[in-house]
Amino acid sequence: MNFLDGSLYPEFQQKLVITCAPYGPEWMPADFPEDIPVTMDEHVQKAVDCYNAGATVLHVHVRELDGKGSKRLSMFNELLARLRQAVPGMILQVGGSISFAPEGEGEVAKWLSDDTRHMLAELTPAPDQVTIAINTNQMNIVEQMLDGDLAGTSIGESAMYRAYREMTIPAGPEWVEEHIRRLSAKGIQTHFQLANITQLETVERMMRRGTCNVPLILTWVAIGGGFDAPNIYNLANFVRATPDGAVLTLETSMLNVLPINMMAIAMGLHVRCGIEDNIWTQDRKAKMSSVAQIEQLARISREVGRDIANGREAREIYRIGEFYKSADEALARNGFAPNRTPSGHGTALRAVA
Repeated sequence: MNFLDGSLYPEFQQKLVITCAPYGPEWMPADFPEDIPVTMDEHVQKAVDCYNAGATVLHVHVRELDGKGSKRLSMFNELLARLRQAVPGMILQVGGSISFAPEGEGEVAKWLSDDTRHMLAELTPAPDQVTIAINTNQMNIVEQMLDGDLAGTSIGESAMYRAYREMTIPAGPEWVEEHIRRLSAKGIQTHFQLANITQLETVERMMRRGTCNVPLILTWVAIGGGFDAPNIYNLANFVRATPDGAVLTLETSMLNVLPINMMAIAMGLHVRCGIEDNIWTQDRKAKMSSVAQIEQLARISREVGRDIANGREAREIYRIGEFYKSADEALARNGFAPNRTPSGHGTALRAVA
């Protein structure tokens, strides 16, 4: 991405799109009973509350009545149908893991099988987006967490801690390409959840080969443990590698969430918050609800002069419903240099209108 003179002026920035992840499948309800929804009615009301607070993208997981993250697609269908009625202006983004919560005590947390995750393309009603990981990778979500982050929570217990420490993401190239194809065929946008520049490079190569003719709507996931750490050096390198036509959201975990989101607001990027990412205030004297996190970011953004996108504006920014017919079109719309021509030599040049 290029930052010209005035790039930090809100008048030259997109309105802020706030993604909220209020369902937190890694936590148990006892970790934050005031804010973790369990019943279907509570799931729906949480979405309404997040939308009213300023979030326009809802990261969707579903919880069973026993408090564990649901792995049943029928539950997702039920929730999506109700959300379409309750929050028609929200972009519904289904988490591509479905649920990574361990099945039972002592079991490793893991993403579901390739075939099961392909079934996300068959959800009815269809979500607007499904998140996708690129390249099989470690996802040790506790590696960068401190003792205070987990104190008194279920993840702080030895069995759960080990379960999340050993988690990996299965996302090989054949599965990824087929998943994008199935989602696109159903009119569902792929939202890329990327751990580092190498995964961004893989997405670019897929686009160049014509197997990924979609908008580059992506999140930099800086949670450590196989992903980038949330520091200014990694962030600057990732932003520099991201093409100008992309739409970039920043995500991290625990007390890193607020400062990273403040950077995103200042830079004209987009933000994600919610109890899936953090449950604490910055001093850890209290827990902070998803709605309170949204309200905090909306207030900060308005104080620096950057307005919050409404549902219609968020859809335009995210280019919901847009797909491309060729690699050349995908590269151009996403801001990459064009493919080298058969007789081309030297540095690739961007297309001229």
